[in-house]
Amino acid sequence: MRILITGGAGFIGSALVRHLIRDTLNEVLNVDKLTYAGDPTTVAAVASNSRYRHLQIDICDAHAIRQAFSSFRPDAVIHLAAESHVDRSVDGPRAFVKTNVEGTFNLLEAARDYWNGLSPDKRTTFRFVHVSTDEVFGSLDDDGQFLETTPYAPSSPYSASKAAADHLVRAWFRTYGLPTIVTNCSNNYGPFQFPEKLIPLMILKSVHEEQLPVYGTGANVRDWLHVEDHVGGLMASLMRGQPGESYNFGGDAERRNIDVTTTLCDLLDERLPRKSKQSYRSLITYVTDRPGHDLRYAVCCSKAERELDWQRRYTFEDGLSQTVDWYIENLGWCEKIRGERYAGRRLGTSSITKLAS
Repeated sequence: MRILITGGAGFIGSALVRHLIRDTLNEVLNVDKLTYAGDPTTVAAVASNSRYRHLQIDICDAHAIRQAFSSFRPDAVIHLAAESHVDRSVDGPRAFVKTNVEGTFNLLEAARDYWNGLSPDKRTTFRFVHVSTDEVFGSLDDDGQFLETTPYAPSSPYSASKAAADHLVRAWFRTYGLPTIVTNCSNNYGPFQFPEKLIPLMILKSVHEEQLPVYGTGANVRDWLHVEDHVGGLMASLMRGQPGESYNFGGDAERRNIDVTTTLCDLLDERLPRKSKQSYRSLITYVTDRPGHDLRYAVCCSKAERELDWQRRYTFEDGLSQTVDWYIENLGWCEKIRGERYAGRRLGTSSITKLAS
């Protein structure tokens, strides 16, 4: 199968690329603009394989996207390219609307034109898998889970832009018949995650003995999904998912942010004890909460388990321990990012400043 992947040099996309080239016989065209969060080293292990190719173009470039379809002739598209960090969306929402909404529109139109020109049997098997987030559903109270049928109620510019993209994808199925599938996942974690996200940020700040900023009281709850389990879900969606359907993928691992942080501190206490003999927990500092911070996410995955035969392989404890080990072993990769692209400063403070003034 020839698969066009957008955002294949990002965190989730690169894990998917590595899986496809390492563990299958699929051919992959990785369409990735290489923004600040895109990194060719994430796919370096498979980059020399003859079944892999990277095309550095922007999904907002409609002409270039159409040319990519025409030259590669994909059997499927898995669309992961997106601006994805909530805090950055607070500071600069325009980029999120452009990439996540306009870029998705360009891909859908290019895919529709390409699909219309396929032979009947190729049209039947073609798939467009759109990778989204559980954040489109908004915030939960103390109980309940997000279902595929949960009404959308996005809180941030990021989640609103992803919600808009989801609606476009569904509309292209209902209006034009393009065989699309939407997936919504909970918070991913694992190797190669860009260190603006909670888990790698806390690990690297601990290594540098910097304060560990916990938003508000740390009571906000997230469901944590190992990136390799998410890749398994995306492959199951591609191979067994039904056009027009949506599938949720979560880790069955709800944790408060403060509990994730203290667990990371305890793991680092074992692996990299501080010279002062103090626990890394002493570095925890509570800071002003994020504007519009959703209280709780929790994802029901019963549909994916039942219809796609999808199963998780990682418990949160095992996955987090493995992730900490990976970051310790790959501090050089992290330090290069820290020196060139992101030093760990807090983002998403524009609205906080306005509220306080």
